[in-house]
Amino acid sequence: MKILVVFDTRYGNTMKLAKAAADGARSAGAEVKIMRCKIAEPEAVIKRNEYWAAASLEFQKFPEVAFGDFEWADGYLWGSPTRFGNMTAPMKAIIDGLSPLWLKGTLIGKPAGFFTSTSSMHGGQETTLLSMMFPFLHHGAIVVGIPYSEEGLVKTTRGGTPYGASSVSGPLANQGPDEIELNLAKSLGKRVAEIAGKLRG
Repeated sequence: MKILVVFDTRYGNTMKLAKAAADGARSAGAEVKIMRCKIAEPEAVIKRNEYWAAASLEFQKFPEVAFGDFEWADGYLWGSPTRFGNMTAPMKAIIDGLSPLWLKGTLIGKPAGFFTSTSSMHGGQETTLLSMMFPFLHHGAIVVGIPYSEEGLVKTTRGGTPYGASSVSGPLANQGPDEIELNLAKSLGKRVAEIAGKLRG
């Protein structure tokens, strides 16, 4: 299986979920690419915030996703911080540029899972996850959630939903995903990879 993880991040919390989801996919035997969206903000703006600047240094080390990466993959993990209950503009820009792949049916029948991070408990996690699903449904992908057989969904006091993995990063975005949130991201990555393997087989 070949799994493509694409994400955006500001303070690094969604990036931590991306890494956990990638680890989960690898645990199922998948080959994984972790890639980022285009950086939209000017470097001068990023440098004004020490947390953002520190996360950006690591974020920039990941390659920017391209058309060929979507064609390469058997499954997808798609992650974004929330922006007013939706994915970020750079992530939406990637989706808006995939019309040629939609015309070719590149994503049809391939599984896709989703993850997000918010600063507060009710900051739009579920709406962000659901809104990220809509374009993939238009592409014919198979949406993958997290079943309640994952006990973390019952035990979590912060992030984690049946719609996808999530974390609550706090008002300063500096608390990071906890163990349950990371484990749910790993389980989502593993699930996407396993389903991709079954569909290929």
